[in-house]
Amino acid sequence: MPELPEVETIRRTLADRIGGRTIQNVDLSLARLVKWPVPAQFLAVIMGKTFDRLERRGKYLLFYLKDIQEPEQETTMILVVHLRMTGRLRYLAPGEEIDRFTHVTFHLDNGDRLIYADTRTLGTLYLVSDTELWRLSGLAGLGPEPLSAEFTLEYFQGALRGRKGKIKGLLLNQQIIGGMGNIYADECLAVAGLSPERSAGSLTPEESRLLYDAVNQVIREGIEHGGTTFRDYRDGDGKSGSHQRHLAVYGRANQPCSRCGGTIIRKEIAGRGAHFCPECQK
Repeated sequence: MPELPEVETIRRTLADRIGGRTIQNVDLSLARLVKWPVPAQFLAVIMGKTFDRLERRGKYLLFYLKDIQEPEQETTMILVVHLRMTGRLRYLAPGEEIDRFTHVTFHLDNGDRLIYADTRTLGTLYLVSDTELWRLSGLAGLGPEPLSAEFTLEYFQGALRGRKGKIKGLLLNQQIIGGMGNIYADECLAVAGLSPERSAGSLTPEESRLLYDAVNQVIREGIEHGGTTFRDYRDGDGKSGSHQRHLAVYGRANQPCSRCGGTIIRKEIAGRGAHFCPECQK
């Protein structure tokens, strides 16, 4: 599943391309991807809208729309996209080949297209006003994101305090840290030298500071490398990320640890596969 660095990379590669472009027509071949409103109303409302700006919250992309015919409208419509496991958004110029798993095509006023493709068709699209974002419980309940002003060391240490659950599970809790996923949770714990099996509340102040710094470092580096591509993920231009070349533990089961030479293992922890070195992650 695309995580914060991948979704942020998609946002950055699309934002300038779609800004100011008007949706002239929409091809929707798989109506069940639209979760709100009903597909017919979705198409009726979004047609003729102009992309104003593109923002991201956690793993959600928020396309802010404006109606140039009604510039003084009281509410702003927002197209919210969650890519789930295999969703892809790509900007295509005329003549560029369309992804064979494309299910939604936004035809723009300059002849270009914004497509949504999804191999496993698990992604979701919503069209809501800025006063209706509460309808998306996953979005409304997101905690502070790494690298944000709200994600402070004090906040993070407070979130750890007294919790008996494993630290791996806490890092994946979207209500505590928005946008974190399995790949980057494993990498953060590796950088901090902490076992994913530790209980969150057992971390000392120094260990929690190391993990806090690791979270910000790993997410920042993931963004700098354009995200992690193993199979499906591509940015808005159709390019793969390169962060997979820099991973310390994720996807490296039975390989030597670059830090201590021990053997990296994979184990199910907190309901998810965890990759770590039992020698140097205590």
